[in-house]
Amino acid sequence: MKQLVLDLGAEPAHSLDTFQVGENAELAHLMHQFAQRASREHFAYLWGDTGAGKTHLLQALASTPNSRYIAASAPAADFVYSPDISLYLLDDCDRLGPAAQIDAFALFNQIREHGAYMVSTGPVPPAVLPVREDLRTRMGWGLIYLIHGLSDDQKIAALTQAAEARGLTLSASVLPYLLSHFKRDMRSLATMLDALDQYSLETQRPVTLPLLRDLLLSHPPADAAQPDSTQSDTKQ
Repeated sequence: MKQLVLDLGAEPAHSLDTFQVGENAELAHLMHQFAQRASREHFAYLWGDTGAGKTHLLQALASTPNSRYIAASAPAADFVYSPDISLYLLDDCDRLGPAAQIDAFALFNQIREHGAYMVSTGPVPPAVLPVREDLRTRMGWGLIYLIHGLSDDQKIAALTQAAEARGLTLSASVLPYLLSHFKRDMRSLATMLDALDQYSLETQRPVTLPLLRDLLLSHPPADAAQPDSTQSDTKQ
C-alpha cells in the first residue's frame, strides 16, 4: 500500500465565506466591510485561542486587492506604509520583536494619517499584550473582538457539510470520536477530514470508525492530543 503522508501543516486557501461563523456573526459582517473598505471604523483587533480563525480571517482579507498580510516575523519593509495599500493585516502581535514593535507603531500612525485600514490579531486583549505601551494603545484604537469558538455540535455540523460537499460519506461515530481523540481546532479537524478522504481512496475502504482509528494509529502527528475522551475542549 502506498504510504500516506499526513501533513497537518498544510494551509488551505482561506476566504471569508469559508470562515465558520458560529457566534461571530457581527465580527464576520465587520470583516466583509473591511474587505470592501466600507467600515466606519478603520482599526480592528481580533483575539482568541490558537485555531480560533484569526489567521484565516487575515489571509482571507489579504486576498482582496491592495492588501498586505504582515506576519510578526516579516521583514522591516513590510511595516512601511505604501500609498497603494489600503488594508494592512498584522498577525500574532504578541510575537513582535523590539524592532518590529517600533515599526508597527509607526505604521499605525501612518495608516491613521492616510485613512487606510488595519486589522491586527493576538491571543489576548491589547491591554495585556507583552508589547510597548504606546503600541498597545494603538491596537486599542478601534473595535476589539473576541473570536468565539464553535461548540462541538457546530464543529460536527461544519465538518459534515464539508464532507457532503466533496461527496464523502461518514459513519455516524466518526466525527464525535475525532473530537475526543484529536486536536479540536477547526483547522486541524478540517485537515484530518482531507486525510481521511485520501486514506479512504487509497485503501478502498469507507470512512468508518475503524478506518479513522487506523489512520490515527498509523500516522499520528507529533503535536496531536493523546486519545482521551475526557479531555477539555479548546476553542476553535
